[in-house]
Amino acid sequence: MGAQNQSTIEQMMLAIGQQARSASRAMAKASSEQKNRALLNIATAIRRDAAKILAANAVDIKRAKTNGNDVAFIDRLTMTEKSIENMALGLVQIASLGDPVGHIGAFKKQASGILIAQMRVPLGVIGIIYESRPNVTIDAAALCLKSGNAVILRGGSEAIDSNTYLAGLIQEGLAAAQLPAEAVQVVQTTDRAAVGKMITMTEYIDVIVPRGGKSLIARLMADGRVPMIKHLDGICHTYIDEGADLDLAIRVCDNAKTQRYAPCNAMETLLVNTKIAKDVLPPLCKIYQDKGVELRVDYKTRKVLEDSGFVHLVDASEEDWHTEYLAPILSIKMVEDLDEAMDHIEHYGSKHTDAIITQNQAHADRFLREVDSASVMVNTSTRFADGFEYGLGAEIGISNDKLHARGPVGLEGLTSLKYVVMGHGEIRQ
Repeated sequence: MGAQNQSTIEQMMLAIGQQARSASRAMAKASSEQKNRALLNIATAIRRDAAKILAANAVDIKRAKTNGNDVAFIDRLTMTEKSIENMALGLVQIASLGDPVGHIGAFKKQASGILIAQMRVPLGVIGIIYESRPNVTIDAAALCLKSGNAVILRGGSEAIDSNTYLAGLIQEGLAAAQLPAEAVQVVQTTDRAAVGKMITMTEYIDVIVPRGGKSLIARLMADGRVPMIKHLDGICHTYIDEGADLDLAIRVCDNAKTQRYAPCNAMETLLVNTKIAKDVLPPLCKIYQDKGVELRVDYKTRKVLEDSGFVHLVDASEEDWHTEYLAPILSIKMVEDLDEAMDHIEHYGSKHTDAIITQNQAHADRFLREVDSASVMVNTSTRFADGFEYGLGAEIGISNDKLHARGPVGLEGLTSLKYVVMGHGEIRQ
């Protein structure tokens, strides 16, 4: 890259940062009614222009196919009438949620006479760096808007047409609600130098939320100076416990893997108690193979399945237990008990989402307490681990960090707390 081009991108990013910082002050004091009106305006515009959004998305999809991107990549990029309607529904749901900004907890009186409480406040300016999924443009903008933040969105080059069109609808909705258009800005260049500048702009951006593949997030972690809310992998497990309800286990584990393959909350490893394996594995794995799922199995699982007439099994390698496939591939391992299952999850898991299928309440309680993941589930599909299903309206990402925000990050995760002190003329002795 030439020095002149580098300078141009730096100037562009600095201008975006300055505008976002200025807009963040207006957003912090915007009323709930004003923010909700903007959200509903955007939802109306999305429904009105659904056909135009699909047309813009078709340009992105054609380009991705020409570039040889794989099926999982295309799936993440593709928008449908249903996904567009879900974006609109997410906006409406976020508008219906309580506004966290300005909420003050209960005051506590101290011996000195002063009253202490905490007030929820916006983070300020949030930078979102993401790949493929154009719906992130709407979800992220909506959550940042409702929580009183300004946001800078930098989507992947593969979705530039979709993101640019959606950005125009967002700014239309903001303007109609008398809020600054600069409160939501989409970086228009696909040059990666823009990302490099963005992750160092500590004077303008308060937090970065990266959403994308492991290589992207690893790069941002290595080069970034702005704090991040992130997750690297979604290596999600389901453990079928001894004595589990077989019909429930089959139904849930089928859904956890095959409802959609590309999301980060899809199950990647199935753990099965040896005492129930002969009963549950053959009918469940028939469903998987009928749906075209490749099964990578340990030697115990291979024996059980081969005894039932299964072929086309692949021996699981050590690398498989560490892999987030995001594809119709599933690793399966038999374990002796709950402790071995939890040990496996601790060693190979990514602290994203893990589930147990059990009728044993003591085992369920132990799993909930001892599995160190952002979402831990009992008798349900890992596919529920997202903001919409958790009642957050949408999510800006799923964090498997432990500080500030963990799991699906919704409105409260995009705010912070400051202390407020009420006095009556007290002075410190």
